[in-house]
Amino acid sequence: MRIHKTKELNKAFTAPHQSGASSTKSKKSVSKKGGHQKTPIVHYSVTDLSAHAKHFKIGIVQSRFNDSVTDALREACLQELVSLGVSAKHITLVQVPGALEIPITLQTLASGGEFDALIALGCVIRGETYHFELVSNESAAGINRVSLDYEVPIINAVITTENMVQALARQEEKGREAARAAVEMSHLLGIDL
Repeated sequence: MRIHKTKELNKAFTAPHQSGASSTKSKKSVSKKGGHQKTPIVHYSVTDLSAHAKHFKIGIVQSRFNDSVTDALREACLQELVSLGVSAKHITLVQVPGALEIPITLQTLASGGEFDALIALGCVIRGETYHFELVSNESAAGINRVSLDYEVPIINAVITTENMVQALARQEEKGREAARAAVEMSHLLGIDL
């Protein structure tokens, strides 16, 4: 069984390298106004993500624009996926010119129903024009729309920063975070709640 009910609140997805990492939904009794009736909230704990990760199929769409950053995002993401137990043969990487091309590519991948989760990797750095806001907002909206339309978790790891220094400071951790979130969401959405 991939999920079980628990009585205690476990720490939420703490250390991805430790077996027994968990994601939680709490079970507490909530009092109605006046304190007369209690409604239970179910608490689920996802444990040992690596035991199931080897079966997950993960798709990654990487923007080539600002490739010094997106290449580092990709490498950190791939290394983390493998360290979490995802088989390298179950990882598909597609590269696109820029952040605005990410949503349509995610849509194509999602429409096949083959992937447990998708990851968007990109980097948009503010310039002197309104173009930054346009690219950032439209890319994020498109990514969210595809995720909801196709009911597949899509992890948005498109870094948006004021300058290259900020992007470089975030590139590796953001790649690792995306991998951890993809594995956790693949596990969570692959179960009957």
